[in-house]
Amino acid sequence: MSGGSEKKVYQARSITVTFEARRCLHAAECVQGLPEVFDIAKRPWIQPGNATAERLAEVVRRCPSGALRYELVDGGTDAPAGPP
Repeated sequence: MSGGSEKKVYQARSITVTFEARRCLHAAECVQGLPEVFDIAKRPWIQPGNATAERLAEVVRRCPSGALRYELVDGGTDAPAGPP
């Protein structure tokens, strides 16, 4: 039995993206939002160096399941959005 959640980490110079497969709903927000970073035909399938940290963070925040998360090298994280 494999215990716990398995998170994969993908690092670039200014951002680190993590992916937790068991949480993924396959909504494809990532693939549609930044196909140059999220490409399921490539290995690794997440290549965070192919976009700016700001643009990548914007797309990761669209992930409806929370399977994708990010942390900026300067310390910023993807805090859940509050009500408008």
